[in-house]
Amino acid sequence: MEKECAVVFDHVSKIYKLKKKGKNAGKPVYFYALKDISFQIPKGEVVGVLGTNGSGKSTLSSILAGISSIDSGTIKISGEQALIAINSGLNNQLTGLENIKLKGALLGLSKKRIKEIIDGVIDFAELGDFINQPVKKYSSGMKSRLGFAISINLNPDIIIIDEALSVGDKGFAEKCMKRMNAFKEEGKTIFFISHSLSQVRRFCNMGLWIEGGQMMEYDEINAVCDHYDAYVEADRQRSEEEKKAFRKKKFQKRVVKNVKVSLIERVLLKVKGGK
Repeated sequence: MEKECAVVFDHVSKIYKLKKKGKNAGKPVYFYALKDISFQIPKGEVVGVLGTNGSGKSTLSSILAGISSIDSGTIKISGEQALIAINSGLNNQLTGLENIKLKGALLGLSKKRIKEIIDGVIDFAELGDFINQPVKKYSSGMKSRLGFAISINLNPDIIIIDEALSVGDKGFAEKCMKRMNAFKEEGKTIFFISHSLSQVRRFCNMGLWIEGGQMMEYDEINAVCDHYDAYVEADRQRSEEEKKAFRKKKFQKRVVKNVKVSLIERVLLKVKGGK
């Protein structure tokens, strides 16, 4: 019997408008942050998401978390999601404690449940008196601690970790991984976005590689890591001129051409603040 899917992407695309400087900037350029992405993730799968900088990983994570909308295709997500990323969902003007209460209220939690979350977050984040200080005074590591602690105490079905363990001290990172392994044992669906191949290999079962906004591969984690590592190494071997030409060619493939007018209109509406 096949496992029920937690996440299904069917020909999903996300378009952004590139901002140009100057009065004579010319026609606007639209590019695919993600282009025609399709995959099915069974419940309980632990997926390592790989890709070089600017490949579309963070766009994917924000879509998975329900923070960002799509421009074409369909998505089906079964379960509550939580995005764990540096500074994700935190209000810099509020204190750490106020951020916890705000997050709980926005999710419609009862006062009793919010209090339970507060105790759990404070205990896990280990921020001491800083929990009563504005988040704007936090270091990136402290923000990551708070964001991670809030998200895991919400006990979501689907967890998206976007480079959240790349900052802060080693001890806290190990503590986070211990909790993530517990979630893994509980059968939660996890997307783990990281540049650390060794960490991805140890933690994940499957690999999802996105490059230039397009899906390159979805397969067993070690196979995907090997292919991605070879791709990165090949890029390292290029001269600076070759790298520049290669990246230009890769970007040109992302430029939107012959797109339907309705699609562009939706993008323009978003830029203007419409619905």
